[in-house]
Amino acid sequence: MPAMPCIMGIVNVTPDSFSDGGRFNDLPAAIDHALQLVEEGADIIDIGGESTRPGSEGVPLQEELRRVIPLVEALVARIDRPVSVDTTKPEVMRAAAAAGARFLNDVNAFRAPGAVEVAAGLGLPVCVMHMQGEPRTMQVAPHYDDVVTEVRDFLVQRAAELERAGLARENIHIDPGFGFGKTLEHNLALLRHLDVLVATGYPVLVGMSRKSMIGAITGRQVGERTPGSVAAAMLAAQKGAAVVRVHDVAATRDALRVNAAVAAA
Repeated sequence: MPAMPCIMGIVNVTPDSFSDGGRFNDLPAAIDHALQLVEEGADIIDIGGESTRPGSEGVPLQEELRRVIPLVEALVARIDRPVSVDTTKPEVMRAAAAAGARFLNDVNAFRAPGAVEVAAGLGLPVCVMHMQGEPRTMQVAPHYDDVVTEVRDFLVQRAAELERAGLARENIHIDPGFGFGKTLEHNLALLRHLDVLVATGYPVLVGMSRKSMIGAITGRQVGERTPGSVAAAMLAAQKGAAVVRVHDVAATRDALRVNAAVAAA
């Protein structure tokens, strides 16, 4: 397994994201933040134009395009790292790819009508995420008989559908969806048994940065969750995660470097 996962830096151009909603709404601020994440060591920049925090409502297509596409165009012209777009809409996927995005990150696992076909047609690397329910209601009463097995089976099934549509297997990442229709106990079981997902052969992407699971464990508010988030990212790396999606790039990279050095000693 990789000793040093790729670091995906988060740039939310939304007014209502749980951690940094509203901070990077205007284009210059979003560009500056992305450039800072690159300077701190991000391997890929993930742009989100629609909040998926628990209880959030959807965003109209044209508004999401307005938020996302100018930032993709600006970053592609200025950085030498791949730009990812975090979206569930096939139209945004297509427009982002045309603007230069090189990774598609879908919390809805390409279940929107036409999403599988668009992803396969573009041929870009993608990430398929597990979510029970939808953002508006997903945390009301999540239930599983066996969360690790059920999440794994769902992700393998969605990945197989993308493969049948023509997307190369090596371009498919899977994400257990920490916090997306899961209790703290579900999240902890998924992290403890992340190697079960790694064993599928698909690269595993994880996103736990500043989430409520970190707050529940540490008692910290969103802005105080960097140490807990870094610890979670390092545990994921030890379990074989290929990509960690984080807000705090510099701190995460330092921890992962220490982890990799020990693993290689």
